[in-house]
Amino acid sequence: MKKTFDVIVIGGGPAGMMAAITAAMNGAKVALFEKNKRLGKKLLMTGGGRCNVTNNRPVDDLIVHIPGNGRFLYSTFSQFDNQDVMRFFSERGVALKEEDHGRIFPVSDKSATIVNTLKEELENLSVALFFKEPIEKIITDGVIVQGVRTTEGDYFAKSVVVTTGGITYPSTGSQGDGYRLSKSLGHHVTPLYPTESPIFLTNDFVAAKTLQGLSLQDIKLSVVDESNKLVASHEMDLLFTHFGISGPAALRCSSFVNQLLRTQKTATLVLDCFPDRTSDELMDEIIDYSATSSKQLKNALTGFLPERLLLYFLTTLGISEQTFAQTSKEQLTAFISYCKDWSLSANKTFGLEKSFVTGGGVELKEINPKELASKKIPGLYFAGEVLDVNGYTGGYNITTAFCTGYVAGTHAAYHAFT
Repeated sequence: MKKTFDVIVIGGGPAGMMAAITAAMNGAKVALFEKNKRLGKKLLMTGGGRCNVTNNRPVDDLIVHIPGNGRFLYSTFSQFDNQDVMRFFSERGVALKEEDHGRIFPVSDKSATIVNTLKEELENLSVALFFKEPIEKIITDGVIVQGVRTTEGDYFAKSVVVTTGGITYPSTGSQGDGYRLSKSLGHHVTPLYPTESPIFLTNDFVAAKTLQGLSLQDIKLSVVDESNKLVASHEMDLLFTHFGISGPAALRCSSFVNQLLRTQKTATLVLDCFPDRTSDELMDEIIDYSATSSKQLKNALTGFLPERLLLYFLTTLGISEQTFAQTSKEQLTAFISYCKDWSLSANKTFGLEKSFVTGGGVELKEINPKELASKKIPGLYFAGEVLDVNGYTGGYNITTAFCTGYVAGTHAAYHAFT
């Protein structure tokens, strides 16, 4: 007996669940295959287990926060956007709340609230759920999609949606299956790299553990190329670790670091501890400290910077033991240069297996942006992180997953009935 559906969805993450729901809402008979024993395993981990379900910024602002080919999503967001994501969950009884930077969470502070809501919707729509049944191949006749082959046999459908995620956190099942399946059908996969990842530094203070555990608030971290041209810049918090730097500013710069490291051995980051003040303003402020000129410089400048960072700068300049009165204006200028323009050298980030998001993916030139359909083989659709699209943390990647899932599921259902 043939196991036949209208739409088959591969992968039970946010994109896959939304694609299956949307296809079923459009009248399709849908099967969802998840190789884990439950849905949304990675989704349960997001937002520290609270699930940052979307972000409440305007669409143009969403695109800015999706630096990996965000412009490709304009067509997707014109059909289903972050406001629709919030409406989807609100209409199903999930109370949402907004936190800093527009981040939206369930009031329950539990990722399970989101996953369970999606699972209930799948069940209400009679979507057939297949667990622990990995997809071996997508079946075609060389012209159109015909279904999928699993370890248990063949399943047939006119539309197949690939929503297998990237290759970050492989323990959740994100092991690159979608890239393998896409390549087997003639699609190109762009180079994969970690994004939203802590950064390793080669500077001397790392091995010496001088700054380990130190956190800085509202600094500006920039990435510059070999010609000192600005590549990216973020004003956020930063944390020094035993290997380098982490925290929001580092995570946001990491994808740009990795792109530079493809062609050079190290990448330069520039740290500005006082992004809201000029060097001249800082000099005026320091001169105000001259009332304590008989004190050692490190004591006179107490409170100007966190103690360990202050001492590191002064020690590096060889002026930590002298008094304020003994310090020349040139030495103070050099100190301010460290405060405003401190170069850090990065040689790698965490690998894909320990990073939050995969950069790279199925080549977007081969995908119709309106339908998220393959230009190479009719009946094949893509959604979520398997695409060459990546955003910053803060709800942007989950928004991309839900919205592309909605669009791919909708058009997969339309195609099944043509």
